Amino acid sequence: MSDVTTALDQKWWKNATVYQIWPASYKDSNGDGVGDIPGIISTLDYVKDLGVDVVWLSPMFDSPQDDMGYDISNYEGIYPKYGTMTDMDNLIEETHKRGMKLILDLVINHTSNEHDWFKESRSSKTNPKRDWYIWRPPRIDENGNRQPPTNWKSHFSGSAWAYDELTDEYYLHLFAKSQPDLNWENPETREAIYKSAMKFWFDKGINGFRIDTAGLYSKTYPIRDVPIIVPDQEFQPAEVYTHNGPRIHEFHKEMFSKVTSNYDAMTVGEVGSGSREESLKYVSAKEKEMNMIFLFDVVLLGAQPTDRYRPKKFTLVDFKDAVKRQCEFVSGTDAWSTVFLENHDLPRSITRFGNASKKYHDKSGKLLAMMEAALTGTLFIYQGQEIGMTNFSRDWDISDYQDIDSKNYYKQIKEKNGNDKKKMQQVMDNLALRARDHARTPVQWDDSANAGFSTGKPWMRVNDNYKEINVKSQVNDPNSLLSFYKQVLKLRQAYKNLFIHGDFEILDHENKDMFTFTKTHEDKKALVVLNFSETNQTIQSIEGEMILSNVDQVNGSTLSPYEGRIYLLQ
Repeated sequence: MSDVTTALDQKWWKNATVYQIWPASYKDSNGDGVGDIPGIISTLDYVKDLGVDVVWLSPMFDSPQDDMGYDISNYEGIYPKYGTMTDMDNLIEETHKRGMKLILDLVINHTSNEHDWFKESRSSKTNPKRDWYIWRPPRIDENGNRQPPTNWKSHFSGSAWAYDELTDEYYLHLFAKSQPDLNWENPETREAIYKSAMKFWFDKGINGFRIDTAGLYSKTYPIRDVPIIVPDQEFQPAEVYTHNGPRIHEFHKEMFSKVTSNYDAMTVGEVGSGSREESLKYVSAKEKEMNMIFLFDVVLLGAQPTDRYRPKKFTLVDFKDAVKRQCEFVSGTDAWSTVFLENHDLPRSITRFGNASKKYHDKSGKLLAMMEAALTGTLFIYQGQEIGMTNFSRDWDISDYQDIDSKNYYKQIKEKNGNDKKKMQQVMDNLALRARDHARTPVQWDDSANAGFSTGKPWMRVNDNYKEINVKSQVNDPNSLLSFYKQVLKLRQAYKNLFIHGDFEILDHENKDMFTFTKTHEDKKALVVLNFSETNQTIQSIEGEMILSNVDQVNGSTLSPYEGRIYLLQ
């Protein structure tokens, strides 16, 4: 084993359990209907008691909130509805007091169009900051009409280019029009990013970053049309020229060298899809870029590659394959990986991978918790996951949806098919399964008005099932899903070499009802047996000690629906 690998095995972020907080929907302290930093501070004992080592706080920076804070107008300011800089300083201090660490979102592919940098950039073609963003003249078609410079599609629908009348040019925005892309080719821009978005916060005492859209900073030049892969759409997915670009690793190496290497920092990148070979370049220890990245193999199951809202059937075998790719990502390397089923961009895991019916809600939630706790990598849990929050009802109206992506998707299809009731109902069904909004409903703290999230009207509708699913009903119940999460997180730490670092092997790959796998580390081996079906399943006799089950009474060789067990083998 190399010295590099040995040193990395001691890193605190490898064995950590991370809890993501989405501030707008977490806990409101002042009754204005929006979650805030004082609300977060008031729950830190709850988070610590869960078994969490690191809090990941989603964007709390000053922002117009077109995209829930991922449109930052000031990296060194706090969004007023969330609190003040004093509140933020208190959060850092109070988190550290409890022995936990705090990481923030690093959103540096783009800013808000209300950031001072962009205001200067758009003011004239000769402004010193003009080249801090990506500007191009219009393309004129054969009829003399002005068109965007390329056929690139925004991730939030429509063209990735926005026209600005003042200078008669377009600026690039891979996301919303209010999120212009920064020009990473300009070294002056990069230095400003490092200083304002990173060093400022490290010097305040934070412990690292989740790096947003970490594979998008380097575009392929010259900027030109992408091939047409969706013939019925005017604008085309642009990943071929925007994802994993030619200088992306140079930029991340520079970021590490100039900033993160100077701190005992945790960095986890949102890179997106890519080959194993390409992904490993970001997180190989010797490359000195990031500690780990999120692999989306599992959470993107059931989505079409060109339209994540359009459903695609998958089986438990597909699920196993995705888990396998995630667990074996770092095998034989000096890299590290992550485990997660939920975040702010994803529907709820019990709805997607478990069974959200009243009969199996808790049991399937415990089954998923067992599986995650036994998988290789740093574990990430999203707020409300520990109590089994679910997708909201299919009968919610489009007006109940708040996410810019959901609204744009609906609007785009309505403009084309508004009179086709069947198609529009299909759109609503797709959103009811996969929309980002499901992760953003207020946390269900108790069964009082507004689920105890706020004494005022919440900024977003509360999930209708809050009276049945909430923290208060579970926190003192030893059989609750919340109590089970505490149990499995303790078990994961007690056997961290086995579960966090162990080798993964599937034993029943073709079985469409059962998921059985082993974790092995040196002379220790665990067997994880999970029934993902609504019927009883028979298993062979197991010689070993059962160290965890999600049922009160096990029945020998029979696994009841959604029952799981973990054994230490002899």
